[in-house]
Amino acid sequence: MKYFPKVSGEKVYLSPISMEDAEAYTTWLNDLRTVRFLTISSMNLSLQGEREALPRLAAGHNYAIVAKGSDELLGNCGLTDIEDSNRTAEVGIFIGSETYRGQGYGSEALRLLCDYAFNALNLRSLMLRVYSYNERAMACYRKVGFKEIGRRRKARFYAGAYHDVVLMDLLAEEVGASVLPPADCK
Repeated sequence: MKYFPKVSGEKVYLSPISMEDAEAYTTWLNDLRTVRFLTISSMNLSLQGEREALPRLAAGHNYAIVAKGSDELLGNCGLTDIEDSNRTAEVGIFIGSETYRGQGYGSEALRLLCDYAFNALNLRSLMLRVYSYNERAMACYRKVGFKEIGRRRKARFYAGAYHDVVLMDLLAEEVGASVLPPADCK
């Protein structure tokens, strides 16, 4: 087994990244249908480059999004720019294959990541950035509880036009009950 559930939901679980998935990530991260929503859309990513990047990502709080039952890799999510003194971090997420977008996998993975961030890492505030043309993602983030906190107007150039970068955040006290195992040993 190459995946190891860290936090589990009904449809997906988050697992440490598997180095065996470099090819899948390389395929997804070179597909403009996927990366048009990510900051790396203008980069060319090689298989060797992805093999070198995955260990660095795996050393932090970055996770594979894996389908329960089939153990199929669906995407990736993680926390970056963690500031322990302020208890803040930035969130990133993507579902690699278009086949699995819009089916609730991303929102459940994001809920699991936020739960882990708030209830295991003791963070208090999570922020993300999303492009204004990514309406599906914004709906997903709102579904999880993120709120728009500002816009950087016309800060993203893509497909011949300028678009806003939307900033959203979520506070620990704004989320529901945790799915993490209880602390008691009964």
